[in-house]
Amino acid sequence: MAEMKTKPMETSPADFINQIKDDRKRDDCNELVAVMSNITGKPAKMWGPSIVGFGKYRYRYATGREGEAPMTGFSPRRQNLTLYLGPGLDNNALLAKLGKYKRGQGCLYIRKLDDVDRLALRDLIRKSVDEMRKRYECE
Repeated sequence: MAEMKTKPMETSPADFINQIKDDRKRDDCNELVAVMSNITGKPAKMWGPSIVGFGKYRYRYATGREGEAPMTGFSPRRQNLTLYLGPGLDNNALLAKLGKYKRGQGCLYIRKLDDVDRLALRDLIRKSVDEMRKRYECE
């Protein structure tokens, strides 16, 4: 079986974020670190080469495949900030308040934090983390 790319790394999240050339995106990433670490009570940790994650959970698929992943996190992609929120994206009332975003399965794509209501975003992250803790074995 292939080795998972998305695993905890020793790279410093601060060093990773400081390498982002776009000032706005770098500031948005630093803000997300503060928000996500406050909500989870966990420090930022690199997962693979480009995901800043917080906490971790164990998953097991029906196929028997299992592993670990960050409880929540984000990645500063070229076009968007990708936020990994899992079950928190089921909250349509908060999504209606959020502002400009795109959505994937378990992911929220935001061009910049100024495009969204920050309180609604915090609530989405909090609800996602709470739901992750109910459903999975989280650390």
